[in-house]
This record gives sequence, structure tokens and C-alpha cells, in this order.
Amino acid sequence: MSVRDAESGTVPLAERLRARIRRAGAIGFRDWMEAALYDERDGYYFRRDLTRWGRTGDYRTTPERSPLFSATFANYFARLYEELAAPHNWTIFESGAGAGHFADGVLQTLQRDYPRIFSATRYVIDEASADTRERLSERLSEFADRVEFRCLAEMGDSINEGIVFSNELLDAFPVHRVIVHEGRLYELFVDLDEADEFVWTEREPSTPQLADYLARSGVELSEGQVAEVNLEVEGWMRRAVSALKRGYLIIVDYGAEASDLYSAPQRRNGTLRAFHHHSFAENVLAQPGEQDLTTTIDWTNVKRIGAELNLQTVSFERQDKFLLRAGLIDMLERMTAEASDETEALILSSSVRELILPGGMSESFQVLILEKR
Repeated sequence: MSVRDAESGTVPLAERLRARIRRAGAIGFRDWMEAALYDERDGYYFRRDLTRWGRTGDYRTTPERSPLFSATFANYFARLYEELAAPHNWTIFESGAGAGHFADGVLQTLQRDYPRIFSATRYVIDEASADTRERLSERLSEFADRVEFRCLAEMGDSINEGIVFSNELLDAFPVHRVIVHEGRLYELFVDLDEADEFVWTEREPSTPQLADYLARSGVELSEGQVAEVNLEVEGWMRRAVSALKRGYLIIVDYGAEASDLYSAPQRRNGTLRAFHHHSFAENVLAQPGEQDLTTTIDWTNVKRIGAELNLQTVSFERQDKFLLRAGLIDMLERMTAEASDETEALILSSSVRELILPGGMSESFQVLILEKR
């Protein structure tokens, strides 16, 4: 691969990663994953030629599966607005809005059911991909007068009162992978084999933060055990808290406490997985930029960071329980009664099953609500 080819942007991501390995040696998986997901041209979340969401994509988030999800959260946001003494202006900041179903549902619900709160609302979206921002702008064009796009790091402390919200964001942060051999901690890097395929290799840890992370969580990995360490969460939470003068940080994701995440027999090889067309991909290192990569988050770490940032825990519970407490059934009855026809009403009734019935996807997700006073 020539320098001219690399600069012209014609070389696929996989080849650029191979060239990087040949030139400088094995790449820490954290950096490899960051390139696979967030490379500005060929990263999975940046590519214009991929359908990531929905039935024809690789996965469907909860807001896509049921409009009741965003409507119920909007109902809960209205309660938080009153808890903040009904400010004249407030901000809902969403990190990683994806296809925009959540933002659209929240704004539609506030406009319909809480016009006073809707008029006070500024909705800000942090979305790095230009392609996704364009699609979001089109979907949310009805609310163009109150929707804007800004990076969380650029917000400063401009959210006087409001909410910072994320859904299935932390699980997509690049992670380090570690393994224990003969009582020593090593980090997993990505190298090339004789066939020029990506393979795992072990190296000394790239940062002492990896061992520190495990020690703070009281985790002792067993011989041969693989685990992920997500160091990006702390930086994101600190930026969120810096931007928010008073209000709430709400994180929705799938995770586990450290005691379960790092000791459960089924997680001995870690939780890293790849998705392609709604199925698990066998090789997570294959086709960088063409498949989604994700890991289960460590709630013990998230809550510890929250405590260090002097945030108060309002609640932490399974998503289905949260939705029921936040008024899901009342919202179902209301939206069903206002449905335009029987088909729409049936879709609403069917979609609620995944949100609350045993075996539905909400059983695997949790909702953490932290308050900054």
C-alpha cells in the first residue's frame, strides 16, 4: 500500500490496519476496536453504505422495537422537570441517538401531553457521524427549532438544568482486553499471522490503569481467564457531569455487577461479541468496520465513578421494572385509545410484551439514574 493510496482514502480499513501492524507492530485491542467502530471513513458507526439499525441492519434498539419506550421515558422526564422546580428553560442531552427513534418519541410525547414542558425544552444530540446527523436532522425536522447537535466535550457547563441521557452507549466504548497467565496480567493485542489474518497476541499491559481497575473492583482473574476493561466510561461521565450544573444523568444499558461480570463461568472468555445481520459473528476480528462490536458494562465501576463525582443514586433497577414504575401501562392505555386504527393498537399491544414479559429484552437491561444537586 502506497502513501498516495492511504492519503487518497481508497484503501479499506482492514488493509490500513494491516499496514499499521506491519509498520509498528501489534495493536492494542482498545485501539483496534476504536478504529473498527469509529474510523472517520470506514468505521462501523461512520460508514454511509451500511444499514446499522432495524430489521435490515445488524441490531434493533429498544426505542425501535416499541414507541412505548420513549413515551414512557418522556413521562418520567416530565416528573424530573417538576423535581427541578419547573425551570423556564431546560435541556435534554442525548449521547449517541442512533436512528433517532428515542428523541422523536420523547419530543412527540412532550408536545402532545406536556406542552408547557415541551416549550421549555432544548434537545441536544451528541452524534459523531456526519451521516447519522444528516439522517437525524431529517427524522427530527418537525422539531428543528429546538434540536441541535453538539459534542458533549463542547458543552462546557451550559446545561443549567436538565438531563444527560444515554441508551446502549457505554457498551460500544472501545475496551482493553486482559488475560492472566501464571499469575501475571497480560493485555491482548491484535497481530497478523502468516496468512495475513488478524490474530490475538499477548503483551505487557499498555497502562497500569488496567491492574488498578481490577484492584478497585476487587477482581482477581483466574488462570487463563479473559476480561474486558472499559476505561472510557470514566471520561464520558466526567464530561457529562461537567456539562450539567443541576439535574440527572440517566444511563440505560446491559451490564452486571463486577462480582458477576468477572466470576460467572459463562463469562470466562469475556463478554466481547460481534453482531452482523442480527446474529453473533464467529470471529470478532474479522471484517473491521463491517460488524458491530460490543461488551457488557461493569455497573460496579459506573456507580463507583458516580459516587466519586458526588452524584446521588436515585434508582438502579432492571429496565422492565423501571418502565412499569414510570407509567408504561398507563401510557399503553392512552396510546392505544388514541391509535388511528386497530392495526396500530395491535402493534402497541404486541410491542409491550418485549418490554415487560419474562424473557423479553428488558430483562437484560438496567437503568441507572444519578442526580447532581
